[in-house]
Amino acid sequence: MPSSPGPGAVDPRLLRAFLTVAEELHFTRAAARLYVAQQALSRDVRRLERELKADLFVRNTRRVALTADGERLLPYARRVLEAQDTLLAEFGRAADAERPLLMDVNSPGLVGERILPRARELAPDCELMARFESGLTGAAAELLAGRLDASFGRFAGLDPAIRERLEQQPVRYEPMAIVLPEGHRLADLDVVPLDALAGEYVYAGAGNPRTPEWTDLARQLFEGRGIEIAPPAPLAVGAQEFQRVMAKWRNPVLVVVDFPAMPKSIQRPLVDPVPLSPVSLVWKKGLLHPAMEALRAAAAELAEAEGWLRRPADGWIPATDERIMAQCT
Repeated sequence: MPSSPGPGAVDPRLLRAFLTVAEELHFTRAAARLYVAQQALSRDVRRLERELKADLFVRNTRRVALTADGERLLPYARRVLEAQDTLLAEFGRAADAERPLLMDVNSPGLVGERILPRARELAPDCELMARFESGLTGAAAELLAGRLDASFGRFAGLDPAIRERLEQQPVRYEPMAIVLPEGHRLADLDVVPLDALAGEYVYAGAGNPRTPEWTDLARQLFEGRGIEIAPPAPLAVGAQEFQRVMAKWRNPVLVVVDFPAMPKSIQRPLVDPVPLSPVSLVWKKGLLHPAMEALRAAAAELAEAEGWLRRPADGWIPATDERIMAQCT
């Protein structure tokens, strides 16, 4: 088994985690500054301590303090990060600031479009442009090709090889809902228990090459409940086409609670359990753009204000998603 890398291979991200905690002497405040989960920040600090073979902080329930080794590391960490920031400013950020940040909001009314106005306020000198890619799998290809800068969606639903080339910031556990055609047997209910869909064919994007992560989430949710994934149907773009296709096929459609209202259909929240769609802000590793920091800050700010990352007691989410959402960058 290869040994751990020595100090010469220290990741600057770990040094930034250390420096922020050293300045705040408080893990919660430091995590907020870095737009990461406190658990992820603690994990990075422990990794740095292992790589340097030194304890950097004294931690207890009342206070956080630097050790002698932590005090010794502090000036070196500052110099390394100052040099990195200077390099990035010289070779990346200045040029990137002159081009728009292309941000996929997926569909009108969803999480991305709600975050966009706040990000624009935080970066008034940058141009943030909305795109509508409809599906994280499709958007990921655009991210890796450099034709898109950021998107939102279910990160765990991407191929692991794709995830390795991207970064994520958890934003929301979004409750899911069902869209029913007028006159459906469940249309009079205020909420629809999941088991009430037994025997139904529910459309969840099957056959759409841009959204297999959504179809996979539905498949895991329906497993063992007698609910079937509806076969592929023509992709409906726009309210009129959605209405026409729903009237023809009359299959319920799995959506999230913020899905825009469609004519001649009824949307109801799903309960018992409350299925959750895990949404992350996703971007390509190494992206250099000043508006990206504003976008991350806006996402973290709204997630905190709206309680988007607080899961209901009866919330459902696949174990893989739960693990990956916890691995916040």
